Amino acid sequence: YVCEVLRKRKNLTRAQAWKLRVQMCAVAGALVIFAAFFLAPKGYFGPLSSRVRGLFVAHTKTGNPLVDSVAEHQAASSRAYFQYLHHVCSLAPVGYILVFFNLSDASSFLIVWATAAYFFSHKMVRLILLTAPIGSILGGITAGRLFTWCLHQWWDIVDDDEANEGDSPAVVTKTTKKDGKVTMKTTKEKKKKIPKTIGKSDKFTSESFSSFEGLAAIQETARLALNSKEGILVRRSVALVLLLIGYFLGGSFNNYSWRLSQDLSNPTIIVRARLRDGQLIMIDDYREAYWWLKDNTPEDSRIMAWWDYGYQIAGIANRTSIADGNTWNHEHIALLGKALTTGVEEGYEIARHWADYVLLWTGGGGDDLAKSPHLARIANSVYRDHCPDDPTCRAFGFVDREGTPSAMMKRSFLFNLHGHQLKPEANAPADKFQEVFRSKYGKVRIFKILGVSQESKEWVADPSNRICDAPGSWFCRGQYPPGLSRVLEGKKDFSQLEDFNRGDRDEEYTRRYFEDLKDPDSARRKAMAKEIERNKEQVDAEVQEKKHVSVDDIYNTWENTDDTTRMWNLINSNAVEELKAWLEVEPHKAYVRSEDGRGPMWWAFEKRNEDVTKLLMKAGVPYTDRDGSGKTPLDLQQGG
Repeated sequence: YVCEVLRKRKNLTRAQAWKLRVQMCAVAGALVIFAAFFLAPKGYFGPLSSRVRGLFVAHTKTGNPLVDSVAEHQAASSRAYFQYLHHVCSLAPVGYILVFFNLSDASSFLIVWATAAYFFSHKMVRLILLTAPIGSILGGITAGRLFTWCLHQWWDIVDDDEANEGDSPAVVTKTTKKDGKVTMKTTKEKKKKIPKTIGKSDKFTSESFSSFEGLAAIQETARLALNSKEGILVRRSVALVLLLIGYFLGGSFNNYSWRLSQDLSNPTIIVRARLRDGQLIMIDDYREAYWWLKDNTPEDSRIMAWWDYGYQIAGIANRTSIADGNTWNHEHIALLGKALTTGVEEGYEIARHWADYVLLWTGGGGDDLAKSPHLARIANSVYRDHCPDDPTCRAFGFVDREGTPSAMMKRSFLFNLHGHQLKPEANAPADKFQEVFRSKYGKVRIFKILGVSQESKEWVADPSNRICDAPGSWFCRGQYPPGLSRVLEGKKDFSQLEDFNRGDRDEEYTRRYFEDLKDPDSARRKAMAKEIERNKEQVDAEVQEKKHVSVDDIYNTWENTDDTTRMWNLINSNAVEELKAWLEVEPHKAYVRSEDGRGPMWWAFEKRNEDVTKLLMKAGVPYTDRDGSGKTPLDLQQGG
C-alpha cells in the first residue's frame, strides 16, 4: 500500500516502482529478522501445533498419536472430494485453467486461493471445507463460459460476408470541410499480403515464417469450415446437446446439494438405522444416556468417558467430564487412555480418584472398543511402561478379523466393562462397578464406580489446591489428587516434533514410532513375541493349573467353547503368528475339539494350510483320528 501511494505521488515509471518495492521489502524483512533475533530466546514464539505441522510433512502422520488418531486429520481421498463437492470436482479444474488465459489482479488471487485450498485440503480431509467457495467460483467460470458459447451459436453468428470472404473490418473516416460540413466515408482495409520470397540471408526467418504460415492456413481452413452452413449446423447441435446435458447435471447437482445439506444439518447423536427385518428406526441412545445422567446423578458427579463425548456430556447432561475436545493437554488425555486400556485393577484405582461414573459407547462400529488401540497408543506416548518397547502398542488390539482380542486387550478395563454380561471372558467386578444404565439398542452403557475416594474428591474441589496464573485471577488450573501420585510418577511429558524450543526431545521414540507405522506387520510380530515373554513370566495360578490338565481329557471332550471358536477363526483367517503365540502360552489348546469331533487339525487340512498343519504336528496333535462322522483330517484334504 505504501509503495502504491509513493508511486502515484511521485509519478514513478514501472521500473522505478519495482525498485521501490524491492527496497521496501528488504527493509521490512530486515526489521522482522532483527525483532525475531531478540524475541526468540525469550520464548516469545510458540511452536507450531501438530495439526499445522501435519499440513507440511510428506507423510500423513504427525508423530503425535493423539492427532494421528483423529479421522478428520487424515489425507483426503478423491471419493471425499466428490462426496462434498459433487460436479464441482469436474468443473473447477477447467475453470482453474481458463483463469490463466485472462490474467489480472483478480484472476491471480483466484489462482493463489485455489492452489492453497487444494494443497491443504489434500493433506487433511476436514479442510475440504476450504475448497467449497473457490471450487464454486471456478466451477461457475466454466459453466458460464460454456453457457455463453452455446447461446452465441444461436443468436450471435458471425456475419456471412466476413465469414466467407475474410475481409478486414470496415474503417470509418470522418472529414470536416471548409464550410463546416462533416462527411463520413467507409472503406475496407486491405489485408496485408505475406511476401512470397525471402532473401537467402534470412534462412532462419524463412523457415520460422513457413511454419507459422502453415499454422495460419490450418486455422483459416478450420474457421471457414466452422462458419459454413454445415459448420454452423454442427456448432448449434453441439450447443444444444451441451445445454441439455447442463440442464440434467444441474438438476442432479441441485438435488444432491439439498440432500447433503439435510444430512449435514441433522443432529449427530440421533441417527436413522434399519433393523434386520428392514424396519426404519431412530436411534436416540446417546441423547437418552445424557438425559439419564442429568436426571439421575448428583450435580457434582464427574463422568469418565473418552474425550470425543466430553462436550456432549457437559452441554446436554450438564455434568463434569474428565476430558473433552480441548485436547491441548496431551498428558491428561494420555492418563485417561491409560485408565481405559490398562488392567481392571489399575484402571479402577485411577478411576476412583477422579470420577464417579464411567460412560462407554458400546454399540459396535466406531465404539470405544473399536478405537481402543488408539487409546493405548496415546497412553504409551506418555506412560512408556504401558506397552514396553512397543511405540505403536501393537500388543493391544484385535488379533484377527473376527474381533478376537489380544491378551492385553482382554485384560483391559475397557474390554471388561464393554463386554460385561455380553462376553463370557469379560467381567466388571461387582465390588467395584455397578451397571446403572444401558440404552435401548445397547449403544451406551453407564457404570457407577463403587468405593469412590471422597478424600480425593474433596481435595480436588478445594479452591486452595488450584494453581492460578496470578493472585486473585479467575483462571485457576486444577491439580490431580495425591491419590494418583504413584501413577503420575511414571509419566514422561510428550515431546512434540515441533517443540523446537525444548531440549529434551525423544528422538528415539519418534524414530521407532514412524518405523512401526511404516511396517505394522513387523511391529505386530515383535509385540506379540514380547507379550508371550511377559505372559510366561507373569502367568497366574489359573493358567498354570490349566497347563497341567491332562491332554487326553481335553482331546476327548467334544464341545463348542470360546476356545474352539477362536481356534477356528485363527485358522480360517490364516493368523499363523497369533496362533503360534497362543500355543506357546497355552500349548494344550491345540487339542481342543468342537461338538462334531473336529479340531484344529481337521480345520487346517480342510483349508490346506501347510503352516498351521506343521505347527500342530510339532505340538503333537494326531492327524489319523476320526471325527463324529468318521472322517480323518486327510479325508477333508481330499475333499471328503
